[in-house]
Amino acid sequence: MEQNLRSSLPKAAMDEIPTPKDDAVSITGLVKEKGRVAGYQLSDDRIVNREEGVALAKAGEIKGVGVAHKKDTEYLKSIPDDTEDNNLSSLPTVKIDAF
Repeated sequence: MEQNLRSSLPKAAMDEIPTPKDDAVSITGLVKEKGRVAGYQLSDDRIVNREEGVALAKAGEIKGVGVAHKKDTEYLKSIPDDTEDNNLSSLPTVKIDAF
């Protein structure tokens, strides 16, 4: 019971949990600007900005994430699964020259 409650509360905070396609990629790194997530590195080595990441996730192209929002900004959140290693906050920050 407690386990179900712990994983269902974060899911309830998401606006949408898209169903990933069979060939969906995962997020392997975060692109940050001034400490905030500005984009995502994907398992196929693409780097996309936050808006592109949200659109890809909604289309089922990224697995393991749901869509949430803060004010007018949509962003991705990890779907809780009791594994800390795949939480977005646990992923490395990717350095890029310009975004």
